[in-house]
Amino acid sequence: MLARRFTIFCLLMSLFGMLFAALVAEAGRPARSWDAANFCRFGCPSHLRH
Repeated sequence: MLARRFTIFCLLMSLFGMLFAALVAEAGRPARSWDAANFCRFGCPSHLRH
């Protein structure tokens, strides 16, 4: 019974550890160029919108 609880605890903690590591790694990455791109640099003309 104790071994079963310990196994479940270890699996949950490893899952939490992997999620936390992915979160930390994503926060340390620089922004991708297409995320930071400004597609309307010269101003979007309003008369072209429908």
